[in-house]
Order: sequence, then C-alpha cells, then structure tokens
Amino acid sequence: MFLVDLNPVVSPVIEIIDALLWPALALIGSIGTIYCIVLGVRLAKSDDQNSRLRAKKDLIGALIGFIVIFILIIALKIAMPILQNWLEIRLQS
Repeated sequence: MFLVDLNPVVSPVIEIIDALLWPALALIGSIGTIYCIVLGVRLAKSDDQNSRLRAKKDLIGALIGFIVIFILIIALKIAMPILQNWLEIRLQS
C-alpha cells in the first residue's frame, strides 16, 4: 500500500481552524446578542397585531439560529482533538 504523509498539509489547516473557533464564537455571540436586542425592541414598539406577530416570529427564528450556530461551534471545538487523534492514527497505519 502506498502511504503519503499528509501531516505537513493537515497540521496548518487544523491550527487555523482551532485558532479561529474562539474568535468566531465571540463574534457570533456579540452579533447574535445585538440582533436579538434589536428584534426585541422592534417587538416592544410594534403597534398592530400583524407587525407584532412578525417581530415575534423573527425573534424566535433568530434565537433558534443563534443557539444552533453556538452549539455547532462548541461541538467543533470539542471534536477537534478527537479528529486530530483519529487523523494521526489513520496516517500512522
């Protein structure tokens, strides 16, 4: 079987992804918080029933999206060492 050492290619990619995860989490957290505050203000200022329902629907959608993105970034942060170990094992065999 022909073995190729992919470590010089894979290591920089893993380091870049690992370095970008925490700043991405902070950026998503701050943007999500500001956006949810803006939607909450829009909900509080809405006068008629239709605009209130639309603002409520937008706020719920934003919160769900924010939570999903947050969970995926945390899961990727947790999975990075596991994936790194798996890759090292696969490259050694």
